[in-house]
Amino acid sequence: MIYDTIKEVCKEKGITVASVEKKANLSNGTISKWNKSSPTVDKLQAVAVVLKVKIEKLL
Repeated sequence: MIYDTIKEVCKEKGITVASVEKKANLSNGTISKWNKSSPTVDKLQAVAVVLKVKIEKLL
């Protein structure tokens, strides 16, 4: 699941999912909903940029 992957990458990098949402200009709780619904490509790309990983790593 996308959320679980993002959460794991955040843990590795020592940052919170909430801070990633803020830096990617997403509303609170957006990423946690991605286990039930798919994110748009632009939102996923914004998260990848913040985490400094390729988008494929999040998928």
